[in-house]
Amino acid sequence: MSKVLGVLGGMGPAATVAFLARVQALTPAQKDEDHIRILADINPQVPDRQRAPDAAEIRLGQMAMRLRDAGAQVLAMPCNTAHALTGAVRKVGLPFIDMIAETAEAATAGGAKKIGVLATPGGEALYTRVLQAKGAKIVRLTGSDRQAIMASIGAVKAGDVGEGPRAEMRRLAAALVAAGAEVVIAGCTEVPLLLDAGEVTVPLVDSAEVLAAACVKACT
Repeated sequence: MSKVLGVLGGMGPAATVAFLARVQALTPAQKDEDHIRILADINPQVPDRQRAPDAAEIRLGQMAMRLRDAGAQVLAMPCNTAHALTGAVRKVGLPFIDMIAETAEAATAGGAKKIGVLATPGGEALYTRVLQAKGAKIVRLTGSDRQAIMASIGAVKAGDVGEGPRAEMRRLAAALVAAGAEVVIAGCTEVPLLLDAGEVTVPLVDSAEVLAAACVKACT
């Protein structure tokens, strides 16, 4: 019997909805009953993960407890940056699928040693630690491109997934490749809403896709 998946979402809402669609698409199912039961708390009121981390962690812990009490058996959180604040989430006692660890494993599985990361500063720091522990080197955006990716992520949160932010994300991915990246991680769940794998000249590892696949494996 499949396990019930609890999703801590809303960071941001569009990325969470896209993640849920990925879980559905990746589940091997012939009928409704074959799909995973999902309990999702899509909570856009989680405090800013970078400016108010203590308040955000408290809120995330509360969400995790509510999901557990509602029947969730496995937890996942489709927000890379928030993985710096999982202490309270893990304390509820349910298995938690680590998006950062799963994505880093996928990015290095083919032997790549130089990994580009498109992420917030907080997400980038998480990937730096995990990738370095695996013997890989992280390739970072530099200079004004560090502000440019935040502007592009903000555009998605504001509902703009048009050609302007899409072109900017393509440019940022190309900058990482030009700097030596052998693989690029879409390390913020807004990134794949602007960037397709075919638009990058090296493999693009979508952290939301990786997490969705891990959820299907854990729950089916």
